[in-house]
Amino acid sequence: MPELPEAEVVRRQLHAAVVGTTIKHIRVGRKDIIRQGVESLSWYSGSRITEVQRHGKSVALICERGAEERVVVAELGMTGLLLFTREAIPSAKHVHVMMSLVNGPQPELWYWNARRFGRLYLLDQKDWKAYRQRRFGSDPFTMTGDEFVDLIKSCRGRIKAVLLNQHRIAGIGNIYANEVLFRAGIHPYARGCRLSKKRIRALFETLQRVLEEAILKGGSSIRSFVAPDGKPGQFQHRHLVYQKTDAPCPTGCGNRIRTLMDERSSFVCSTCQKR
Repeated sequence: MPELPEAEVVRRQLHAAVVGTTIKHIRVGRKDIIRQGVESLSWYSGSRITEVQRHGKSVALICERGAEERVVVAELGMTGLLLFTREAIPSAKHVHVMMSLVNGPQPELWYWNARRFGRLYLLDQKDWKAYRQRRFGSDPFTMTGDEFVDLIKSCRGRIKAVLLNQHRIAGIGNIYANEVLFRAGIHPYARGCRLSKKRIRALFETLQRVLEEAILKGGSSIRSFVAPDGKPGQFQHRHLVYQKTDAPCPTGCGNRIRTLMDERSSFVCSTCQKR
C-alpha cells in the first residue's frame, strides 16, 4: 500500500497541477532517501516538468532543461505520500523532500514517508530505461487479454503469487489481488497454468474493472494514504473480503470469509472461490 490505483490517483492529480511548472529548487532533508542520482540534484533547479507518468506503483516526473531530459521517480512504498500542502502532512519529522514550483497552481510538492520503504531516484534517460526494464512487468491497463492469458497459462505457481509478482504484472498488491480473485471466483492457491482460458479472460476483465473503480473512488485509504490534495480514498468501503476475516460471505452463500496465512494474508470464501 499504495498500489496501482493509489499511484494512478497521485499521477492524475500531479498531471493536472504540475505539468508545465518550473522547479525552482529541491530541498532534501535526508539524502539517503534518494537511492540513485543525488549528485545530479542541482540539475533539476530551473527544469520544467513536461509529463507525469505511472509505472506500476511508482510515479515519475519527466523534467526538461534545454535539450536534456531527466526523471524524478517516487517509489511510494508502504507509507509514502506526495502532497501539495504542508497542512496535509501527517507529521513534519517524516518530510524528506520539498520541491518548490513556479508558474503553476501549486507552489510546493512534498514527499513524506514515515517508514522509508519508498525512495526517490534522479535518473537520466539511460538509467530511467534500465530502471523500467529491471522493475516492471506488463501494466494491467496496456496489456491485451490475449497477452494476459498467455502470461497466466505460462505460470505453474499459485495465481495470487503471479498477480503480486511485479516483474510479471506491475502494480497489483495484496489488497487488490484479494478483491479481484474473490470477484472472479478464483481461489488464490489455484495454479495459473491449470485455469481455463475462459476463467483467465474473466479474471482479466475483473482486474481492469476493479482497478478502474478504485481509481475513480480515489483509491483505498487503509492506513495513511491520501491523495496530493490531502483527501483520503473511498474504495476501502467497497472492499468485499480484504481484512474481513469471519464476516459472512457477501454473496450470501452462507460461508464465512477465512484467512489463509502465507507470505501475504489471503481472504477467501472456500465456497465461492474455486481452484
